[in-house]
Amino acid sequence: MVSRFYPALGEARLFRQVRLWTDGAYRCNLVLATVKGAKESWAVVTDESPSLQTLWQYALRFRVEELFLDSKSGAFELQDSRLRGEAALERLYLVAALALLYATTQGLSVQIAGLRQQVDPHWRRGISYLKMGLRWLQGVVHKGRQLLSPIALLPQDPQPCFASKRAERDFYDQIWFTHIRSLTCKP
Repeated sequence: MVSRFYPALGEARLFRQVRLWTDGAYRCNLVLATVKGAKESWAVVTDESPSLQTLWQYALRFRVEELFLDSKSGAFELQDSRLRGEAALERLYLVAALALLYATTQGLSVQIAGLRQQVDPHWRRGISYLKMGLRWLQGVVHKGRQLLSPIALLPQDPQPCFASKRAERDFYDQIWFTHIRSLTCKP
């Protein structure tokens, strides 16, 4: 049972070569952490070398969940479609995924072109690329703006988005540890 190994609040434990199951036939690496502000302790199984980077990547998962919620209710209101057939739902999700990708690349193009303040009144970027793109596309329809050439999604965000300075501080400060312990299990 992994829960008995969870560290105290603000601590992380990195385990190498952990044996899985009762027969110990499989090995993996395990990263355990109790992060300030998280509802539950984290347990991440990985085949990569266990590190704090493992936890940082795991934290990015929450952004993906926010994007899913954004596309499900905030942008496209897919739950209101009333479709129930599997094939129809698959087609709807395909169209929504393509629209999400296109709108996001439009938003990124708006940012790169220096036009962000036309769709985002914040001093620094305060809305997602998806929302920037959707606002830009509304301007194409209603204000005569030109469609921008979509660009490839970048591996790094040119300007990360936070709703407030506190949200930014909380994001960067959320994964701090007072104690980190690394252990290698016996062969």
